[in-house]
Order: sequence, then structure tokens, then C-alpha cells
Amino acid sequence: MQRTPVSTRPASRLSARDRHELLKEARALLPSPSRRLFLRHGVTLGGLAMVTGCGVTDSQGAERLLASVSRFNDRVQAWLFDPMQLAQSYPASMITRPFPFNAFYSMDEAPAIDGGTYRLQVGGKVRDRSPWTLARLAALPQEEQITRHICVEGWSAIGRWGGVRFAHFLQTIGADLTAKYVGFKCADDYYTSIDMPTALHPQTVLALSYDGQTLPREFGYPMKLRMPTKLGYKNPKHIVEIAVTNEYPGGYWEDQGYNWFGGL
Repeated sequence: MQRTPVSTRPASRLSARDRHELLKEARALLPSPSRRLFLRHGVTLGGLAMVTGCGVTDSQGAERLLASVSRFNDRVQAWLFDPMQLAQSYPASMITRPFPFNAFYSMDEAPAIDGGTYRLQVGGKVRDRSPWTLARLAALPQEEQITRHICVEGWSAIGRWGGVRFAHFLQTIGADLTAKYVGFKCADDYYTSIDMPTALHPQTVLALSYDGQTLPREFGYPMKLRMPTKLGYKNPKHIVEIAVTNEYPGGYWEDQGYNWFGGL
């Protein structure tokens, strides 16, 4: 499914004009009968659940409507995202043990990467494109968080992640922090992308460890992106390349219909 790039703006609330424009866009998404019902009842943003009752009978029409609503949902989430609001942290006693494995393949199919030869490639709108070894990454300031991972499949788990604050890494490589997107390519052919406000969020971390130990293979060795403000599929594992760009990079699941923004 083709997705349309999503513009993002760091803001914690919508102005009256913004709400008007979003509602105007929402009305335009609905077929005529549903649109009239939408207008008759003066539905607010919360009433967008009515979309599921619209009379779309052909599969192509339904696909187009769902894609439009998905893009609209991305825009609403981007408008509401507060780049300084922290996700909840937890005490070590609440860590989920064992922390579950989750991927589009079995655990024994997870990439086996040689940390000694590993090089993280960086590209796009950055000043320094030199590759990064694990030792060089480990020499940057490290921090930890105990936060909840929430999967789109309906389960969640609390884990302890350690690594480099992503905002610091981006500043270190001279990234253009006004760019729209940061894209990620992984050793397991997974790929995804995030908006720059999320990339600069204080809890967005390039995780090199889990629960005080080197990041295990099944959790994304040698490095994953940990974002407690995003659903699990937005947290890529086994990262081998990072690119800063204004061109929409898409994502493995997002290109199959998942919401691109993927926020909580």
C-alpha cells in the first residue's frame, strides 16, 4: 500500500483552527451518507470511530478509505505528540521476566552479527558519514530506562534498556535536526522510519544493552532503537544503517498498511 508522507509538528495541543482543519479533512474522508450523519450530529475528533460503519462495499473502495483514515490518524498523532512528555518509568522489580521475543521470524532465525566487524552506516543529511564501531558507540554517554514495550498485537512487557540517547548521537554526527524523517535499515531486512520530533525525544535511545548485559541477539544485537513513546513495530532491531532525510522512507509494516506514526 502506498503511503503519503506525514508532516509533523511538536505540539501538545491543537488550536481552534487546527481542530477545524482536522475535522474538515475527516469529513472529506467519509462517503456521502456517513458524512451527512457526521455533520448532523456535530461529531468531534473522538467520533471518527463512526468511519467503521460507513457503507463501503467494494474492496478497492474500502482499501482507499482505510488508507485515507490511516494517513489522517498519522497526522492527528503527529499534531498531538509532545516531544518533552515522558513515558512512564518503572522500578526494577516490575521488569517482565522472561522478556518476550517478537519478530516476523522465529528466534533461531534472528541475525547472527559479528560485533567485531560490525559498522553502523550513517547517511543522508548529516555532516559526518564515517561508520561507527560498537566500541565507538559505547564510548558515548550511556543511560538506562525501565519502560513498557507495547505490541500492536495486544500484549506489553516492561524491560530495562541501556544505550546512547539518540538526540546526542544525531548531534554528534551533525545531523540536520530540521529534517522530517530518520530512516533505519536492519540486518534482518526490516526497515522503518520515524519523525524528527520523536528522534529527539529524551527517551529515544540507541540501545546497546538489556538488563545490564550486552544486548542479546534475540532482542536486536548489536543495537536497536528503543522508543517507549511508540508501538513495538516502530522499534527496529539489528540496525545497520541510519539516514536523515526529507524523503518519506516508509517501513516494513507501514508499507503494508500499519499506521506510520505508530505513537502511544
